[in-house]
Amino acid sequence: MELIYQVLPRCWGKGRFSDWDKPAFDYLKSLGITCIWYTGVIRHSSGETYVKGNPGSPYSIVDYRDVNPYLADSEKARMREFRSLVKRTHAAGLKVLIDFVPNHVSPDCRDVPTLDHCDYDWTDTRKIDYGRREAWDAMLDIALFWAGQGIDGFRCDMVEMVPPEFMAFLISGVRSKYPSAMFVAELYDRNNYRRYIKELGFDLLYDKSGWYDSVRAILCSGASARALTWNWQYLQDLQPRMLNFLENHDEQRLASPYFASDPHKAFAALAAGALFNGASFMLYSGQELGEKASEGHEGRTSIFNWSHPRSISRLCSDISGLGGLQKKELAVLERYRSILSLFSEPVFREGRTYDLCWCNGDRINPDRHFAFLRYLDGDARLVFCNFSDAPAKADIYLPDDLRAQLPGCPSHAVVHARPWDAAIICLSLQV
Repeated sequence: MELIYQVLPRCWGKGRFSDWDKPAFDYLKSLGITCIWYTGVIRHSSGETYVKGNPGSPYSIVDYRDVNPYLADSEKARMREFRSLVKRTHAAGLKVLIDFVPNHVSPDCRDVPTLDHCDYDWTDTRKIDYGRREAWDAMLDIALFWAGQGIDGFRCDMVEMVPPEFMAFLISGVRSKYPSAMFVAELYDRNNYRRYIKELGFDLLYDKSGWYDSVRAILCSGASARALTWNWQYLQDLQPRMLNFLENHDEQRLASPYFASDPHKAFAALAAGALFNGASFMLYSGQELGEKASEGHEGRTSIFNWSHPRSISRLCSDISGLGGLQKKELAVLERYRSILSLFSEPVFREGRTYDLCWCNGDRINPDRHFAFLRYLDGDARLVFCNFSDAPAKADIYLPDDLRAQLPGCPSHAVVHARPWDAAIICLSLQV
């Protein structure tokens, strides 16, 4: 299980690799983060007529063996500065992910053969031509180059748009030299989950079409919380290979008017996503402060322009000892921290899951409430998520078959949860 923090370095501090220092890493570790996904590191097109915005999209890569000069204090030393960033991250006990973009590159990229068209409206890109074997070899060499810089793995962009056989070739090729290399897939079709794990070799998959879409519908459209049980049942043994999230650079900020409008509405979903099914979880920088992307477009922090999310600016000031976070941001942050602090505990990392909704239909509102137990070696935690505008109290029944596995477990437990929040209680097991 990984707790991943996604960040665009150009949005953090002064936008340089050097902004990532001990106080920054200590902050992430206080959230329980295990891995940083540095988004937008590899050099992309900027200043060209086809570029969207200024400085342009991190997914219009122009030089696959370079980093963006604007991220370095010294342009000439930029690769050395990136390697130093990797070393500092590792010294802090954290892993490093960067993007691997296998479907498309900038129109000016000469690293790999391309076709003369782009997908969708991605007019700042050209599609890689996998009909030519040299494209396979070139992309493998590129991945090996970055693995050689000391990174721990790749978040692989839009993998369903490239031949699956190529992704299997790439992953096996990288792991032949770097056996522990991690591969995370941006994936959307749930019918592909099993194949991309079992056959292609991915470690983690976005559960966008399962968990994220279900939670978003619960928060925004009043959909039933039963969807969380249905997705859990669908995933079965694949659950530990999922990556749950409430935000990333493609999606709208949860606290924005285009999503849930209120950062406090994240807490029940956060508890369910991070604690329920043994999956990994991802935070997008600023999410833990209630960032609304008010400077962005339709609730998104722009990846095309020089974005300066206000909450992140205040956070960087606060981390450096100058203060700056608002009281409301501190309150949201502390609730995130209190929930995420449980993520690393053995009962949530390794314990078994028991969905309590099926046996409590007459005690809770199964459309607005979600209850489950995690247990391991005499440790049992009951989590009750309240997806409603009203405070909730429930007398949760723990059935006989569950109690048979937990000697001394009570038959009932009373929980109280604030609106859109979660109650997490430790059951007293009397041996």
